[in-house]
Amino acid sequence: MDSANKKRTVKPIAIVFLATIAVFAILQLFNPPIEGKPVAKKIEAPREVLAILENSCFNCHSNEQNLSWYDKIAPLSWAVSKDVKRAKEVLNFSEWNYSPAEHQGKMYAILNMMQSGKMPLHEYTLLHPSAKITTKEIETVRKYTLSLSSLNSGKKEKDSHQQIETSQSSAPVQFPVSPNGVKYTDDFKNWKVISMSTLFDHSIRVIYGNDIAVKAVETENFHPWPDGSIIVKSVWKQQQMADGEVRAGEFINAQFMVKDADKYKDTEGWGFAKFSGNDLHPTGKTASFAKESCIACHRQLAEKTGYLFDVPMKINTERLIKNLEK
Repeated sequence: MDSANKKRTVKPIAIVFLATIAVFAILQLFNPPIEGKPVAKKIEAPREVLAILENSCFNCHSNEQNLSWYDKIAPLSWAVSKDVKRAKEVLNFSEWNYSPAEHQGKMYAILNMMQSGKMPLHEYTLLHPSAKITTKEIETVRKYTLSLSSLNSGKKEKDSHQQIETSQSSAPVQFPVSPNGVKYTDDFKNWKVISMSTLFDHSIRVIYGNDIAVKAVETENFHPWPDGSIIVKSVWKQQQMADGEVRAGEFINAQFMVKDADKYKDTEGWGFAKFSGNDLHPTGKTASFAKESCIACHRQLAEKTGYLFDVPMKINTERLIKNLEK
């Protein structure tokens, strides 16, 4: 009786096992490889920086995948293929056709993601532990990124002098427009300051909001932010005085975020723009630059505040005073 019972138990287990193998084999028939593309222009950086990027980033963010065998087996391969496609849309080290200023901006974004622990993705490093970023490697990327600031500032200063020397027009100032239609305006200088911050590059950042944005912050009504909100982050280099006081020095850029849910659907309803240097030249060559360069970082790090960094929880001082009086 015991022998007969064992046979009856083993048979269903064997059937389930064989069925599982059969399903697994069928899945492999629907397992197209990741589309291969040639390297158009690879990022240029010091050897030690490239080694870090190649080890921790290239498998998803380049045309040079070096996938493990288990990355190629369905159904895991489906998720890998989807992640690689999305990653290359955000940033592709094999299609690095950027100006020096854009290269610098990309490296700052990469460094921010590394320092915050958002990249490489935790679920990726669980299966690929060798891709984890060490503190020493982050410091290597940080030093290189900061070195780009000094190189570009020298070039900008030279370009600025050339523009002054060749300028012979006294026509009214015409403010620039970003490729996605966001217009620069000096009006923000009269808006309310809603926050301030600094960064590892020793910059000073003052965040202004128009009336709609200020009301949204005061009432904590930014899930989502109301259309018409405009946020401007004005960035300067820090200048240390002889007595140790720190002041705003050279202007770096003004970063605009304009909320229009219909116009900017691909970037969570926000129109991004950055105007740099004394000539306020806009970042980006096409309207899609924000989708490639801006929103990915904001999605990763600022989703809880409506995709905006440095938002104070409350700036409504009247409400705060009333609460204290109770």
